Amino acid sequence: MQPFPWLDTAIIMALILLNGFFAMSEMAIVSSRRPRLRGLATTGYRGARSALELAENPGSFLSSVQIGITLVGIVNGAYSGATLALPVGQRLSGWFRFEPALAEEIGFAVVIVLTTYLSLIIGELVPKQFALRSPEKLASFVAPIMKVVSRVARPAVWALDWSSAAVFKLLGQVRHGDNRVTEEELRSVVQEAETAGVIEESERQMISGIMRLADRRVRGVMTPRGDVDWIDADMSDAEIRRHLAASPHTRLPVARGTVDDIIGVLQARDVVQALIEGRSLDLVALARRAPVIPDVVDAVDALAVLRDADIPIALVHDEYGHFEGIVTPADLLAAIAGEFRSDVDDANDPPAVERDDGSWLFSGALPADEMADRLGFDLEADRDYETVAGFVLEHVRHLPETGESFIVRHWRFEIVDMDGRKVDKVLASAVKANVIIA
Repeated sequence: MQPFPWLDTAIIMALILLNGFFAMSEMAIVSSRRPRLRGLATTGYRGARSALELAENPGSFLSSVQIGITLVGIVNGAYSGATLALPVGQRLSGWFRFEPALAEEIGFAVVIVLTTYLSLIIGELVPKQFALRSPEKLASFVAPIMKVVSRVARPAVWALDWSSAAVFKLLGQVRHGDNRVTEEELRSVVQEAETAGVIEESERQMISGIMRLADRRVRGVMTPRGDVDWIDADMSDAEIRRHLAASPHTRLPVARGTVDDIIGVLQARDVVQALIEGRSLDLVALARRAPVIPDVVDAVDALAVLRDADIPIALVHDEYGHFEGIVTPADLLAAIAGEFRSDVDDANDPPAVERDDGSWLFSGALPADEMADRLGFDLEADRDYETVAGFVLEHVRHLPETGESFIVRHWRFEIVDMDGRKVDKVLASAVKANVIIA
């Protein structure tokens, strides 16, 4: 009986580890996020730029990896069978009294099974799982080595890359997929970051608010016409003083007779300066011109208008030229960070309250997308409403009464309070899955 070939066993294990290196390199570079690789490259992290080059041109890299894995697998299988089958068979024959020919065949099968098992564990599964733990840093480490391998195997890589491109062309497909990050993916990443403790809940809510703001039209963030605090240009000095003293705002639209005839916007500091100088309170002269924007423009565009305006208030009009409301920087900030206590009529009555049973009590004036975000579903992109009240009217198709309800997306919405003809409070309660959904 010949001595056991430990050197051959070591060579086989080295080939398995080499296979694991190729598998780990492939998974690390493919799984790496390009923004993170760019960040590492910017900070001078060694190998990050090479990893980014491989990630942006995966065809030749994947061909190199596949060549390496295939060659290692072929060599490993042939070498292990040729060098270990006989010694293992001899020992099986001595232990179990097998016939020499049968023992060699069983030894060959045992060697192949063990080699395949170790190749799967050490050469595939463990390296790939290891790569997923920190793909960007690992990709930066292996990228320079893989670039050398790609250069050495360039002729074979070119042939494989050209062949795979030809197959894709025959199938009418494009090899490089769309790697753009969607809004849903970004929301998911933010949610995962909050779950992992990377960001706080308040930070996640603000990020979500910024994303919602980009999707909103200005009529979804403006102060509506009925809630606008304005001052009449024909008031007497005494009436003006009383109105300004009672108003919580430092800027007020100035109109003549009705809010539909707005002349401009009055600033409290201009009034104070006029009083200090002993001048009469001529509201028409003191009013400043405010920009006018359509109610269908994006809220982000409204922000640009306010930034460039002489006074940070914009008058919102509909397509027929009717005054619809005003928008201020405070309105846009509230859309991101939520309503401020001083801006809520009743500080004990927030726009959204989660109750102990998991139901939600919403104000009719709450933006509909904030309601949908809390309830965990998406609204249609082409909707014509902006608030919870608009959401209710869209689904009931008539002026509702208190106590009326309907079901949407596994939620039962009940109108619990009407303020005249305005939907004031809505209660959303989860329903079971077997309930028919509207």
